[in-house]
Amino acid sequence: MKLWGGRFTKETNQLVHNFNSSISFDQKFYRQDIMGSIAHATMLAKQGIISEDEKKLIVDGLTNIMEDIENGTLEITGEYEDIHSFVESKLIERIGDTGKKLHTGRSRNDQVALDMKLYIRDEIETLDNLLKKLMLTLHRIMKENTETFMPGFTHLQKAQPVTLAHHMGAYFEMFKRDRQRLDDIKKRMNLSPLGSGALAGTTYPLDRNFCASLLGFDGPSLNSMDAVSDRDYLIELLSSLSTIMMHLSRFSEEIIIWNSNEYQFIDLDDAYSTGSSIMPQKKNPDIAELVRGKTGRVYGALISLLTTMKGLPLAYNKDMQEDKELTFDAIDTVKGCLALFDGMLSTMKFSKKVMEESASKGFINATDAADYLVNKGVPFRDAHSIIGRLVLTCIDKGLSLDQLPLEDYKAISPVFDNDIYEAISLTSCVNKRSTLGAPGKEAMEKVIALNEEYLLNN
Repeated sequence: MKLWGGRFTKETNQLVHNFNSSISFDQKFYRQDIMGSIAHATMLAKQGIISEDEKKLIVDGLTNIMEDIENGTLEITGEYEDIHSFVESKLIERIGDTGKKLHTGRSRNDQVALDMKLYIRDEIETLDNLLKKLMLTLHRIMKENTETFMPGFTHLQKAQPVTLAHHMGAYFEMFKRDRQRLDDIKKRMNLSPLGSGALAGTTYPLDRNFCASLLGFDGPSLNSMDAVSDRDYLIELLSSLSTIMMHLSRFSEEIIIWNSNEYQFIDLDDAYSTGSSIMPQKKNPDIAELVRGKTGRVYGALISLLTTMKGLPLAYNKDMQEDKELTFDAIDTVKGCLALFDGMLSTMKFSKKVMEESASKGFINATDAADYLVNKGVPFRDAHSIIGRLVLTCIDKGLSLDQLPLEDYKAISPVFDNDIYEAISLTSCVNKRSTLGAPGKEAMEKVIALNEEYLLNN
């Protein structure tokens, strides 16, 4: 059954039907469509537009359709144009002409806008739970590694010593912002479009506030043209999903590097690695590589929807049907990546000794050596130059700053004394950085306590 056939004298060409049809993908929100229809029917009865008996017949019929879809006795089939026509057709088949009253005061335009909002609201909650689960894994790693030294990098070159807890904490902050963005989107989109009609509302005395409250919205939308043509919240969602994937991709890149023979910072669990068909020694970080690769797929969804929307006049246009497949795919991609990434991270083993040995090389305590001189009264610019000359001496002799004899220090500056070695030890270099947000153990324990409180309350 088509919902718009009265104006037409010919059947739609099959190719046109297939091209126009959305049921192959919008069947994803059959539950949201039915819940929206139950709320609409309840409101119609409250307003006296349909009788209480008619409402009960419609609501019972819709409830039975949902149960039958979920238990597999009712299959959603492709001869229907969309999920809305499928549900309404099945309702009319089951309860007769009363089912035809369900669409009173409603258009497919506000109906599809409602369904999408309800679906996205549910998916945001699922995404948020997956992000929180990943953050709990990061939190555990942080608590266990406040004294696990490793090199911190800039430009992929060793820069200064940090701890594994500090490094993981950077990603904790990224994913916290991701959760905040999702929550922000959920709040801003939480206005009900139902009752907007095709674009200009309806002459029926609908109670839009009542309907909105039944569906958990903060209230009804205030402009019917905007309500049926708004896809801002999907663009915001895809932008947020792209940012999540960017964070996962950065993290994946580090895991790939850390897993290499040159670094050997980590050992991936066999369940989250694959081998080579020709090289028996290989243990490849395929999950991390696939997450990195799928990032472009989610970016593509964002650019696609922005491009679709950029030239559309008000109000609804059929182009907007293109919002669904790419949004569904992006959501499913991000959910899959978050779940797999968390599994990979939670089973990963860290090679603490290798990390610490790496942190002891590359002159990453050079800044601390300069700070040592500053604390002895040497201007920082002079201290910077002195340590640069010491590094050259170390390179010539094949030594680290820790190994360089005191006489070599004194040959460049008489200010140096035996306490230089304590000042540039890894423990001192890290733990002297005790300001909030720094890698020192005292600072990290404060941050971990704040994270604990955040996870408990959010």
